[in-house]
Amino acid sequence: MRGAWLWPVFIALTVAEGAALDLLPVSGDGPGGLVPGVLLAGFANLIAVAVIAPLAGARLRRRRPDLPRVIADNYAGTALLCAGALAVLAAGLVHRPQVLAERADRGAVVGAVHDYVVAQAPGYRDGIASAEAVRLEDDLYRACVPGPEPRRWLCLFVSTDQRPAGVTVDADRSPNERVLAR
Repeated sequence: MRGAWLWPVFIALTVAEGAALDLLPVSGDGPGGLVPGVLLAGFANLIAVAVIAPLAGARLRRRRPDLPRVIADNYAGTALLCAGALAVLAAGLVHRPQVLAERADRGAVVGAVHDYVVAQAPGYRDGIASAEAVRLEDDLYRACVPGPEPRRWLCLFVSTDQRPAGVTVDADRSPNERVLAR
């Protein structure tokens, strides 16, 4: 029973890493939910257990020849899984300020578009809930609000490097998907 920790740790840390990847993404917005996070973590953990753990177990056996190979592999695999979980958690915490800044920018874009439409373009008010925003640069977004005519959207450039966010009307009335496809 000395080396029987690998698979229980594998299951527990795979679920925990999946949740951590969803709540504290290491890149962008994360995997897009708990299930994709668990699948990503499971794949990474399986590679650690199947490929790296036997190599680390062989190295451990050179230092401790009294350990059977299976137990050395289990010890090495458990240590690798714990190190991987700590790395995911650390990377998520390091990336957290960037995620929060991105969410604040998105909130500023939504607020600026809402305020502009209510004050300057009330004919587009019904389309506010369907507005689309695309990030063009670090602090520049293009947000488009559908209007009464399907081909004439209200498109705005929103600059989030100032408070309140700056809004400039785009002369091109095409939705983001058409503009970005060019």
